[in-house]
Amino acid sequence: MKKQNISEFSTTEELHNFLLENQDNNIFYKNVLEKFEYETELLKLQSQLVNLQNWISTQGKKVAVIFEGRDASGKGGTIRRFRQHLNPRTMRVVALNKPTDVEINQWYFNRYIKELPNAGEIVFFDRSWYNRAVVEPVMGFCTDQQYEQFMVQVAEFEHMLYESGTYIIKLWFSVSKEEQQRRFESRLNNPLKRWKYSPVDAKGQELWDEFSYYINQMFTRTHNSFSPWIVVNANNKNSARLESIRYLLSLFNYDGKMDSDIDLMVDPNIIQRYYRMVKEINY
Repeated sequence: MKKQNISEFSTTEELHNFLLENQDNNIFYKNVLEKFEYETELLKLQSQLVNLQNWISTQGKKVAVIFEGRDASGKGGTIRRFRQHLNPRTMRVVALNKPTDVEINQWYFNRYIKELPNAGEIVFFDRSWYNRAVVEPVMGFCTDQQYEQFMVQVAEFEHMLYESGTYIIKLWFSVSKEEQQRRFESRLNNPLKRWKYSPVDAKGQELWDEFSYYINQMFTRTHNSFSPWIVVNANNKNSARLESIRYLLSLFNYDGKMDSDIDLMVDPNIIQRYYRMVKEINY
């Protein structure tokens, strides 16, 4: 008797085999198969993240992972997958609000220094000091002098962190203009996600070229050997999530890594180290 409902399958392996046999006959089965394979791979990678976190904790490492990108590029959703099964005692997510009156008059990096990882800790930055490299100059939130001062200081700031033993991993989530617009419309049409649409988002499409200019300036002037920019093709959210986790895992020789049967070679179509092109592209 042919099964019609997912609940009728006794094991995930039985469901997987059934979906493989029927994926060409029904788009529903194909979508369910893709979802199943994604969730299965994600769980394997997340189990390795737990091993990585344990190693960071026992070895006293300091790891900061920076998530940057255009609005609606999938940073927040990716961070949720990173943190989902991690121990909150040695992991933090930093997503700062706009600076206070006191912070406005401090050295720009002050508010971020206090959020840096302690020994044995991993910190995920949902946007970072690189606000001043892209969003602030485009939106007029900083002066030209403040922007130039930041661009001069940031490489030295990160080099001092590097010399002090802090790993700085910089991920840029890249989406096309068309995909960004589609995600904006999806947010506006979903009452549960409408809060994500901000005044800055509203300018994302209108000021696309201005953002592109400052993004390329940021890459050119802040990409270096000790804290390179890694560009994540985020038009497909699931692929971006899996490959960015895979990339982080590939950087460290943590306990249990070599015993894992999961492939930690990143997809070069999704994860690319920034390099300067003769003709710059829109990231």
